[in-house]
Amino acid sequence: MNERQSPDLVISLLPGITCAEKISLLRAFDREEDFYVQSKDDIEKLLGRQIKKYPDMNKMRGKAEEAEAACNARCIQWVSWKDGRYPPLLREIYDPPAVVYYRGTLPNPEKPLLGMVGTRRPSPEGAKQAYEIARGMAGAGISVVSGLALGIDAMSHRGNLSGGVPGYAVLGSGADEIYPKTNRTIAKKILDSGGAVISEYPPGTGAAKWNFPARNRIISALSRSVIIVEAPKKSGALITAAFALEQGKDVWVASRALEHSSSFRGVLFDKKGTAKLADDGAEIIGRAEDVLKKWNMDYINESKGDKEND
Repeated sequence: MNERQSPDLVISLLPGITCAEKISLLRAFDREEDFYVQSKDDIEKLLGRQIKKYPDMNKMRGKAEEAEAACNARCIQWVSWKDGRYPPLLREIYDPPAVVYYRGTLPNPEKPLLGMVGTRRPSPEGAKQAYEIARGMAGAGISVVSGLALGIDAMSHRGNLSGGVPGYAVLGSGADEIYPKTNRTIAKKILDSGGAVISEYPPGTGAAKWNFPARNRIISALSRSVIIVEAPKKSGALITAAFALEQGKDVWVASRALEHSSSFRGVLFDKKGTAKLADDGAEIIGRAEDVLKKWNMDYINESKGDKEND
């Protein structure tokens, strides 16, 4: 491993240390030799708390070398929080990942991204609107970032990709572990589009339910604004909305989620999820032009034609 990178990757893999604490360690140590000579007491003083079990640094170094070897074998790149290539909007949040793994090309920091999330079991109206808004944003050259989940996420990715712009997906698994597997085709199209599949988890990390709430903060952080398209109570989409509001982002609600009946396939929306966001003051979005107007942008058709062949 590169001397500058070595402590960064090791620090990112430390167990029992929060993301914010890992950033403190990255700030404190620039050189590998400086980090590895620290004792448990030294690290506890720096973090301002006790650590229940301090890891064996030789083992952690071995894990970092394994992670880097896996990255090299699987065409995955990684970038440290201290690296200039690290997404600047992600760096600004309270608890950014110490390291971001990705396949493809990270977003251009000069171009805004629209976050779009929602239920895995959408109504036909909600699914159609997600597709149409995302495709309309592509017409203005704007990419969507979402979570590659079934339902609204997938429809948002499809609509955006159909307009010929790069796509971006943030996973709750390693960048080499596409979940659900049925969305591998979408992931391939995202990479073919010049976009990226992004994760804070090292290669080989499988999908785990506790990873998904954490990944939602990355979706919102990368976005200029976030649209919620149908979100039942206690959904990941509402978690994304909460992160977005915490990060100072606009949170909007898609209009058709409020127009159709209060339930679909047993998923309750009315007064539980999307509708409550609207009741609490979230503005309503009907089409891509509404987003562009709020962003003070003109609609310019820069799409390369319909590329959707699913």
